[in-house]
Amino acid sequence: MNTQTKRVAFIGCGKRAHEHAIGVQDDNRCEVVALSDISTASAEMLNAEFGFQAKIYTDHKEMLAKEKPDVVLICLWTPLHLSVFRDCAEAGVKAVLCEKPMSATWGECQEMGLIADETGCQLTFSLQRRFAKGNQTVRRLIKEGKIGQVLRMDLYSPPNLLDCGIHTFDQAISYLDETSAKWVLGAVDTTEIFNWFNVASECGASGQIVFANGVQANLYSGSIDTWEPSQDMAKIWAGVRVIGAEGFIEVMWDGQIVRGVNYEDPTWKPEMELSSMSDQMKGYVRHAIDCLETGEEPEVSHRKALRASEIIFAVYESVRRNARVELKLTGVTDSPFITMLENGQFTK
Repeated sequence: MNTQTKRVAFIGCGKRAHEHAIGVQDDNRCEVVALSDISTASAEMLNAEFGFQAKIYTDHKEMLAKEKPDVVLICLWTPLHLSVFRDCAEAGVKAVLCEKPMSATWGECQEMGLIADETGCQLTFSLQRRFAKGNQTVRRLIKEGKIGQVLRMDLYSPPNLLDCGIHTFDQAISYLDETSAKWVLGAVDTTEIFNWFNVASECGASGQIVFANGVQANLYSGSIDTWEPSQDMAKIWAGVRVIGAEGFIEVMWDGQIVRGVNYEDPTWKPEMELSSMSDQMKGYVRHAIDCLETGEEPEVSHRKALRASEIIFAVYESVRRNARVELKLTGVTDSPFITMLENGQFTK
């Protein structure tokens, strides 16, 4: 195993970079050698907070050429992901940890995956909630058959699909042992149009997803009353309700188990294992470096991110077609939502 120190660089030094930096700082295999941001002040702040003593650049291409990092963290707004990842792969970067979502269009998401496959650059996305202890516990309980065969799911994701829905869809797919969706039927709410990291989005969505193993899922995305579990079980929260033949589990994004019921054993209560965002980011970075050394597919690989992203764009395409959409999603390279928005289809 190659355990040499990895030369690490950041492209984008804003808020999310600070969260990624917690994971990088925790891994002694990582040496941060360079930071790139159009705002020198942002790079200097990141440098000072974590004591990286890294060189600062305003041009990421210059940084890649001069510093030749092994690992790059892309912490930029969504429309910049593809072009910057391409630059990294062409510069010989071995691994890229990129912010989610993948990109603003389905075609660009696929292109990122193609570049990763062709160049061998390990590409992962910050679906760090897979490393939450509670989510790992739920995956184990499902595999152990604690709620029997999984039959249905309810998926809740505030407040839109592209940026936030990817977490919920990825969470659901992970609970189904990486099973892909078979078809999608969706609707969107355009009462208000959001601008989310420079990408237009709906303010709500609903629909139905059927997975390849026959599990049916109901989707709800939109505004919520609370981000935390409460006694009012009618409140909408961010996460997944997994309904099995012998019980059910309700779990939020970060693995907080709201309820767990086994019909044959009313005394059973699933263990509550909480982990902070910092813990999740440490797990994400550590795992990405592990996989870079072993060659194993990462838990949050681009292939897995594509499965979740495909559902998002299939919901949008279902709206455009006024029909359900079979997967794999073909004949679509744009964001159907943005195309319809630009064409005035949602005009009141």
